[in-house]
Amino acid sequence: MTVLVREAAPNDLVALLDLYRDLHERDEPAGPDACGAAWSALLADPKARVLLLEAKGQVVSSCVLFVHPNLSRGARPFGLIENVVTRSGCRQRGYAGRLLDHALALAWAEGCYKVMLLTGRTDPSVHRLYTGAGFRSGIKVGYIAYPPGGPP
Repeated sequence: MTVLVREAAPNDLVALLDLYRDLHERDEPAGPDACGAAWSALLADPKARVLLLEAKGQVVSSCVLFVHPNLSRGARPFGLIENVVTRSGCRQRGYAGRLLDHALALAWAEGCYKVMLLTGRTDPSVHRLYTGAGFRSGIKVGYIAYPPGGPP
């Protein structure tokens, strides 16, 4: 099967939003203007890379890699991976693992001293995916703050 990992292009927004329906069961809706503005900002941000994995010409998996400047660790940057998603009918086929391998390779090539990823998923297969890609749990503790009124 032909699999391609690539950076998103401006015309990928519709496919990505369709894929994001499998990211969160209940997601806060955004209008087209808000989505367009966020998409333009992501594509223009030199610290952000929206990565897509295509199988048979269809976008089936995605994540966003952010590489942030840093003053510690020899001024080496750190990475953050967010919004890891695979189309529900395409899971357990190794797509997300290949995508994460690609994202990590990009981060290491940029000189990152670490890459972080948070998940709220409790499914053991999700945790196997992340540990299989090289992420380790139990090293540090993650905390999340939400705005007043609670999480989205």
